[in-house]
Amino acid sequence: MKAIVITPGTVPLSAWRDIYRGAAVSLDPAAYEAIEKSARAVSSILARHQPVYGINTGFGKLASVRIEEADLKTLQRNIVLSHAAGVGAPMPVAVVRLMMALKLGSLSQGASGVQPATVRLLETLLAEGLTPVVPCQGSVGASGDLAPLAHMSAAMIGVGNFLVEGEVVPAAKALGDVGLKPLVLGAKEGLALLNGTQFSTAYALAGLFEAENLYGAALVTGALSTDAARGSDAPFDPRIHHLRRHGGQIAAAESLRRLMAGSPIRASHLVGDERVQDPYCLRCQPQVMGAVLDILRQAAATLETEANGVTDNPLIFTDPDEALSGGNFHAEPVAFAADIIALALCEIGSLSERRIAMLVDPALSGLPAFLTPRPGLNSGFMIPQVTAAALVSENKQRAHPASVDSIPTSANQEDHVSMAAHGARRLLDMAANLSAVIGIELLAAAQGCDFHRPLVSSPPLEAVRTLLRNAVPHLEDDRHFHPDIEKATSLVADGTIVATVGPGFLPALQETP
Repeated sequence: MKAIVITPGTVPLSAWRDIYRGAAVSLDPAAYEAIEKSARAVSSILARHQPVYGINTGFGKLASVRIEEADLKTLQRNIVLSHAAGVGAPMPVAVVRLMMALKLGSLSQGASGVQPATVRLLETLLAEGLTPVVPCQGSVGASGDLAPLAHMSAAMIGVGNFLVEGEVVPAAKALGDVGLKPLVLGAKEGLALLNGTQFSTAYALAGLFEAENLYGAALVTGALSTDAARGSDAPFDPRIHHLRRHGGQIAAAESLRRLMAGSPIRASHLVGDERVQDPYCLRCQPQVMGAVLDILRQAAATLETEANGVTDNPLIFTDPDEALSGGNFHAEPVAFAADIIALALCEIGSLSERRIAMLVDPALSGLPAFLTPRPGLNSGFMIPQVTAAALVSENKQRAHPASVDSIPTSANQEDHVSMAAHGARRLLDMAANLSAVIGIELLAAAQGCDFHRPLVSSPPLEAVRTLLRNAVPHLEDDRHFHPDIEKATSLVADGTIVATVGPGFLPALQETP
């Protein structure tokens, strides 16, 4: 397993991807100097006995309430307990770990005023595999992801639960089992832990990484469907796409050309084919998938920046020692990125479903009706196409922008919020739907190519078809379809399809400088 060392403010997108996929996490020890300096600055600010938001005042609408020095630790504990008001199912472990790593990267930049012990505990929890149980609903994406981050923080102070090796364990016991004590929060620390966009950003990054894999898989199934329908690769000619100049379109067309290069099926109808043009679902793949790639790259750039930022409030500066209140907790950039990813997931599936519908229609594909040798007696792929249509429609409903909504909170003190949290949280469900759509297309495209035997497709596409056929045999007569769809979907979702063709055939989410 990879081990990622977080160097605050400079963590590449690939490292966040590795953390999401299960890599171990540690903090660059050099970061502790800035953390200690920031903590000393908080002490210096307190010594002036002036009201400073979040350090010696109440929170939100209660910011004008002054808190006495004797109550500062109670204040920080209270904010954690009162704000741990989330509901819903627990977050997936992979997303919680990513959220914790993002918070670790933010706090360690020396602008949050937390004690080194607080950062060390967060680092230790990641190393020990103690994952706070965090309800996934309750954040509006400003002022930060308060409720979910409060649940994470509550576990750190010994309240709530951890998930340890798949079992829910009371927080105080889980800490004690590995020789740790519950954290005692100092001035500013509760607010620093709660304030920030790490919940929304973790979910958005998770959605991005799933979309990245599914994008590649859909290019593969799109190329295989083109061969199954005996479609043309002429629309992928680079001269067409360089005239339009969109980078994503050029890259998608190049990928489709490479995937189909050397296909005997394609060679069999280069001459004498009476068809002049293919349906849009084949012919316009570079234009649609290229636009998807462009917006995914834009979302990736936004989220990489956000992941390396500091998003709590107030921020602590040390030259001179000063606390400044601002609004970095507002997750509007994440909300926009999440909306973009949702659109991408929706459109990848929409195009894939249209290719499935084309393949089962003999008038369009030239293949047997519903891809079965004996239609009528057998229904073949009739209902898998319906399933794909249902999933695509569900994703369309979920793709409505979350960022256009806002609802005032905290007695109108926080009067505009981003809704980034649920905008990002929906992405994993959308990705699961899309995995099934692409899995169905994989089955349909492979079945279509079976009818062209003894002709085969290109080497990379045949490698994918062989992989599928090792798990799912050719459909001769109707059988229980659900297991076939599950196996194909798994090959798509777990990255096996993309890994089988290799990185040289698919465009990268981030362009090499």
